[in-house]
Order: sequence, then C-alpha cells, then structure tokens
Amino acid sequence: MSDFLKIVQERGSGALDKKMGIEILEASPQRMVARMPVEGNTQPIGLLHGGANVVLAESLGSIGTQLHAGPDRRIVGVDINATHHKSAMSGFVTGVATAISLGKTMCSYQVEITNEQGERTCTARITCLILAERT
Repeated sequence: MSDFLKIVQERGSGALDKKMGIEILEASPQRMVARMPVEGNTQPIGLLHGGANVVLAESLGSIGTQLHAGPDRRIVGVDINATHHKSAMSGFVTGVATAISLGKTMCSYQVEITNEQGERTCTARITCLILAERT
C-alpha cells in the first residue's frame, strides 16, 4: 500500500463518500483511482444515472487536492465541468483522475469514469483553488 493511500485512509472519507460506498484503490497527488457501487445504492434516481459519475469525479479531485495541498494549506473552491456519455445504472463505476497541473494555489485533474464493461460514462475536468497557508 502506498504512503499516499495510507494518508487518504487515515484521514477518512467525507460523509458522502462513505454513504456512496466509494473505495479508494490508488492515491497520489498525480493519480487517483476509485470505484463506487451503483446498483442497490440508496441515493435518489437522478444521482444514480448521472450524478454518481460527478460524485465520484469530485471525490477524486478533492482527494488529489488534499494530498497535493498537504496539511498546511486548505482547499477554498472546486470547479467541475463534466460531460455524461452514458448512464451509470448497475454494478460499479471506476474513476481515474490524472493531474493536469499542480501549482501553489491551484491544481487541475482530468477524470474518466467507466462502467464495469469499460465503457466511458463520464469525463470531467476538476480545478481546485488552494490557500497558500492554513489560517
């Protein structure tokens, strides 16, 4: 297990991550991989068919930003632009986030979400703003 993955597991997921059943498979500031169940999820139907992709994409961006920012800086804003390609209706979706830019006050990730058949269900670009110092 990587040191970054240990950090993510020690920090714990947010309430929505836990409720959605997101499992972190790989984590570093440069690349994150996670999966999430869709079938049987108790979230509203709209969330299952499109929003599940966005929840997973945004969670990956948040994890990457936390790892990149470290304990002395904090996340102050997230912008997500997502394109839905196919509904996520059963099984699991898997998200892979790759860093595009890692700066002092901003970082960006490209995310691709796929279903169990390997079909792309969503692509997203996430940009997170970071304060230089925690206050």
